[in-house]
Amino acid sequence: MAMEMQAPKGTKDMLPQDAYKWQYIEGVFREVAKTYGIREIRTPMFEHTELFLRGVGDTTDIVQKEMYTFKDKGDRSVTLKPEGTSPVVRSFVESRLFNEAQPTKLCYITPAFRYENVQKGRLRQFHQCGVEVFGSKEPSMDAEVIAVAMDTLKKLGLKSLSLHINNLGCPNCRPKYNEALKKFLAENYDGLCDTCKSRFEKNPMRILDCKEKKCNEITKNAPIILDYMCEECDSHFAKVKEYLDILEIPYEIDPGIVRGLDYYTKTIFEIVTPDFTVCGGGRYDKLIEELGGPDMPAVGFAIGIERLIMTLEKEGIEIPNETLFDLYIGARGEEERKAAFKLASQLRPLGVKCEINHMGRSVKAEMKYANKLGCTFTTIIGEDELSNKKINLKRMSDGEIFEVSLENIEEIAKSVK
Repeated sequence: MAMEMQAPKGTKDMLPQDAYKWQYIEGVFREVAKTYGIREIRTPMFEHTELFLRGVGDTTDIVQKEMYTFKDKGDRSVTLKPEGTSPVVRSFVESRLFNEAQPTKLCYITPAFRYENVQKGRLRQFHQCGVEVFGSKEPSMDAEVIAVAMDTLKKLGLKSLSLHINNLGCPNCRPKYNEALKKFLAENYDGLCDTCKSRFEKNPMRILDCKEKKCNEITKNAPIILDYMCEECDSHFAKVKEYLDILEIPYEIDPGIVRGLDYYTKTIFEIVTPDFTVCGGGRYDKLIEELGGPDMPAVGFAIGIERLIMTLEKEGIEIPNETLFDLYIGARGEEERKAAFKLASQLRPLGVKCEINHMGRSVKAEMKYANKLGCTFTTIIGEDELSNKKINLKRMSDGEIFEVSLENIEEIAKSVK
């Protein structure tokens, strides 16, 4: 017996009956991005592994536990991208976009890949839409990027949104904080998981992001970085809050946010609902330089599309579903079927979504099928219709009938759209 083929664990097919949800969300995201002058970028599905080691950080959960990494036929180590920011920065540097007038505002919609424990809201192939803005160090840009995310989520109908913000400091103030954090963690070192013990010397802040329960218990009373910020970071954070106030975006300062990526500096944020974190992002002022570009600031975010769809469904927000067909053209005989075929070919260039009988159904079965498809209008071409060169358009919602000339294609198109 042939083996039943199934999708790999942690992946999910997008079926035609669900595709409209994705198309709608992506359309809203692109529409909002355009109002901010943000242009789309597309990067490859895989990159050299070194990109993520240097960008995401080799002490993060993503790099240590979750990346899909393999050798290609040239014995080069490549990785399916686990997040969208590092590839966009790599492209920005490689394409020398830093030589253009700044800021550079980019957005993307992409699949990403992480070898995670499959659970509600977490898949091994998932999808993100995100924004990356390069070239501006101003706190106003932090607030504007947050506004792009909030505008997108609000336009989709979400109401139970909460913005959590924090500041991770910079290379000037973070060493002092790391010293205090290490001193605190040293007293509880034996209780840490093995992964966190390996992070202790190199990157103690990553311990704050650990998912292990025993590590969470230890770190809940750890020192917070907001108490160790330098004057510049303190001033930047204060101004970000001022700009959020101008935008009338409420926020909660949450010292517990550290995000799971090493490249963040200064502002970081999450947008959460009662069930999920649907968006995360922040400033990463050193990543462009780290990946071979100039010393140039940047800020961005990513929204998980699968989680977003689950959140919309949980809040009872219905995504508008487009009508599949404006017109179903039935036919009674062979010549009539040819006429229906020709009529459909004339209407489609005018934007009419129409369908004809490709299955040899009877006229009665055709109308039943048209009703199942949710067609807005139906018509049947018979001998009389061909000889009189007139057809009746039936509006399915109320049964009203409109007679139109079979030869006036534009009138038919106008009537059914």
